[in-house]
Amino acid sequence: MGDVIQITSRSNPTFQRLRRLATDARERSRVNRTLLEGDHLVGAWLGQGHPLVTLAVDMAVIESPARWPGATRVLDEAGLLGLEVLAFPAALLDQLSGLESPSRLLAEVMPREGSIEAMQGEDVVLLDRLQDPGNVGAILRTCAAAGVRHAVAGPGSAAFWSPKVLRSAMGAHALLNLAAVDDLAACCRALGVPVYGTSSHAVGTIDAIDLRPRCAWVFGHEGAGLGADVAAAVAECGALVAIDQAPGVESLNVAAAAAVCLFEMRRQRRAAGGAVAAC
Repeated sequence: MGDVIQITSRSNPTFQRLRRLATDARERSRVNRTLLEGDHLVGAWLGQGHPLVTLAVDMAVIESPARWPGATRVLDEAGLLGLEVLAFPAALLDQLSGLESPSRLLAEVMPREGSIEAMQGEDVVLLDRLQDPGNVGAILRTCAAAGVRHAVAGPGSAAFWSPKVLRSAMGAHALLNLAAVDDLAACCRALGVPVYGTSSHAVGTIDAIDLRPRCAWVFGHEGAGLGADVAAAVAECGALVAIDQAPGVESLNVAAAAAVCLFEMRRQRRAAGGAVAAC
């Protein structure tokens, strides 16, 4: 473990700064920082070689490491990297958490700047006005599991680096190239690959589409679906497709629909004997 600095006062400037990051989205955007909560997220971040700005832990972990093996493993890894550790009493650390059962460890990180250029000719997922952070995080987690390395958020979507999205994605942020754009339709047209979107009114189903070549997928608003401009870009660059499901039931949740589409793509490539990306 690296050097440990104890912080016990609410008036401590570092605590106040972390508290602002925990509670104020505008502050996170202004300073380009966010918080990762829990040994799983922090461990995944460190495991991919990404740097930490600040590492904070409950003093109880320092005092009784055997009781907190996950947090202790992260602290040991941080020690190998020479990272300083801030130790807070539980009452203070809990004020930095957005969880009902706060974690015993969190880290301040700088969100990685995504590259649209790196997405050219690659598999990409694009989100059109997805507002639920749980859905956005679940889709990012599915991207990582399906081997899709790139994702784009259009205007109106929950911010990729918000705490709720980070928690729902379960460490996927450490693996993905994530970007936000002002014009999602233009982004669809610029990727250089076929672009597909889902619609219950489409004639063709996803299993009838050749998904072996690289392609992009666009998933729309939870209630309204794709916006008119994005749907037009999809029609121009690819197609709207349907997911085959039993009649008389509501359409799938958007995160479930994304999982069906991305793993159908993966299934086709594996069946063809082609290379399947793995995160």
